[in-house]
Amino acid sequence: MDKVDSHLHPQGSFDVADHIVPTGREEIWRFTPLKRLRDLHGNASLTARSCTATWTEHEGVDIRVVTGDEAASVRGVSKWAPNARFAARVPAEVPASILIDVPADHEMAEPVFPEIEGNDLEATMGAHMTLRFGAHSRAVVVLNHTGSAAVAAVVEVVVGDGADVTVVSLQDWAGDAVHLAHHRALVGRDAAYKHVAVTFGGDVVRMDCNVTYDGPGGSAELLGLYFADEGQHIEHRLFADHTAPRTKSNVLYKGALQGRGAHTVWVGNVLIRKVAEGIETYEENRNLVLSDGCHADSVPNLEIETGEIAGAGHASATARFDDEQLFYLRSRGIDDKEARRLVVHGFFNDLIRKIGVPSIEDKLMKTVEAELAKNVLREDAEAIA
Repeated sequence: MDKVDSHLHPQGSFDVADHIVPTGREEIWRFTPLKRLRDLHGNASLTARSCTATWTEHEGVDIRVVTGDEAASVRGVSKWAPNARFAARVPAEVPASILIDVPADHEMAEPVFPEIEGNDLEATMGAHMTLRFGAHSRAVVVLNHTGSAAVAAVVEVVVGDGADVTVVSLQDWAGDAVHLAHHRALVGRDAAYKHVAVTFGGDVVRMDCNVTYDGPGGSAELLGLYFADEGQHIEHRLFADHTAPRTKSNVLYKGALQGRGAHTVWVGNVLIRKVAEGIETYEENRNLVLSDGCHADSVPNLEIETGEIAGAGHASATARFDDEQLFYLRSRGIDDKEARRLVVHGFFNDLIRKIGVPSIEDKLMKTVEAELAKNVLREDAEAIA
């Protein structure tokens, strides 16, 4: 693999000593409110057990906690060297990993639903998880994060040749939680990988989602949905590293913001290496601002080292409600609040249907409704005042 010198993605390292504590002046940290991270980005202890993880057993699938040499053997399997200090510290310092191992040719009838519940905000914690999907397997894993905690987490995903895999990460934390997450996936030859990030809760949530390829023909679909309320900081960073020919990546993230101090960040990076001829990539981010005092940053980037590609592009937009849509609904007798609710529903609905996990689609729409209700209550309180 050719070594690439990129100002956005410096060469990674598993050696913690190679990573300085970020100051906020670095390109990959300039949007993040470091003072609110409880030093997870720096030198906070990662040994507390402030979260509990539970799951149901699935026939033919190995799900368990591993330690010692076995834990060491499932770290680094995604062949991605960390480019952030916390992502290097977790595999180096956290003694145990959760392993979900789906054997080759196995087709899961139902998704795996690991529940990660935080129960202690004061104790900082590191967590590591490895998801391995054998060749030609079919599987869905849904990670659900709830409660209060301060967690730095690394999730590694290996998608075997010809496999078809969906990984969903729901950040439905309590309002005081802090979550630094680094997800990285290695997609095999002719494999299909879908990663879905859904963030509603937490005080500060920053998720990095990185994808690279272990052979030609692999595809990655990266979807995201987020809703930032008053004072929340939600940050999603994507990196599709096309390291093989005829690979594909498609990124679609949508977010809404409401309440003073709500801040969202989306950074989408695609690197097309010299060897990655015939690839296709497209990334899109849309933000809907629902009230004053919000701020959305949206930064798409393409780095292209070969002209022999099938297609590459990006789109980004941040806007308030579409006046024409609202006028159309009002002209048919729909009041202002209901019209706004319907517009937000339409904004998110097509993305939610793309997730492809019916058991969580209704839950997500109900959560969107709950977020909209917060804004209605806030507007009513302001009107009374």
